[in-house]
Amino acid sequence: MGADIAIRFENVIKTYPAYHHVTGGFKNFLFNFRKSIKELKNRSLVLDGISLDIKKGECFGFIGRNGAGKSTSLGLMAGVLTPDSGNVTVNGRVSPLLELGAGFHPELTGRENIVLNGVLMGLSRSQVQNQLEEIIEFSGLGEFIDQPIRTYSSGMYAKLGFSIVSNLSPEILLIDEVLSVGDHVFVQKCMNRIEQFRADPNVTLVLVSHDHVSVKTVCDRAVWIENHKVKLIGSANEVVDAYVESCEKQA
Repeated sequence: MGADIAIRFENVIKTYPAYHHVTGGFKNFLFNFRKSIKELKNRSLVLDGISLDIKKGECFGFIGRNGAGKSTSLGLMAGVLTPDSGNVTVNGRVSPLLELGAGFHPELTGRENIVLNGVLMGLSRSQVQNQLEEIIEFSGLGEFIDQPIRTYSSGMYAKLGFSIVSNLSPEILLIDEVLSVGDHVFVQKCMNRIEQFRADPNVTLVLVSHDHVSVKTVCDRAVWIENHKVKLIGSANEVVDAYVESCEKQA
């Protein structure tokens, strides 16, 4: 893989087990025992032969309908998922912001979770401590930073999560729909920080969003995932316009 490539997908296939009867409870599992056992052997296709390159320093967007495999793609980049076949190669330290509260310990305070998350992201404790006050100030959580995060609202989770990953020198920043959570002032602060990343050739940003305006505004290029395959890769404007036109035709 060339030095200019941050992330490469090579013919990636990803499936999940089908759990319809299992998730219906133990009694439902027993009443449908044979069908349940057979179902466990079946798998639902999520990504079907995905190949793409994301260049270092670019902002790259994923769009598509619910269930198309966009968030699964981010999970593969973050290393929390593995493909059934094919290869996902990542060249750089990943800072994932994929799910509110992911990686947080509910009984620890916001301050303690900053240190925990920074270390989990591969930074030393001293590196995190050097940025601690800046992260706290950016979050705007005030006195809540020393409260257990089990007491936090979803908006406070979002503030803490984005503040951590955006202030700890990200190389590859993965964002999955979290900027829609939180107050207007903080969302604008996030967008301003993303603009700084866009101007930094050392930061690669990958965004999944249903907000097509944000994808056009933030991203240089985008991919449209349709029926678990790559439908189109190109400039963000081109891909979003083609996707919106397709949705309008099917409406």
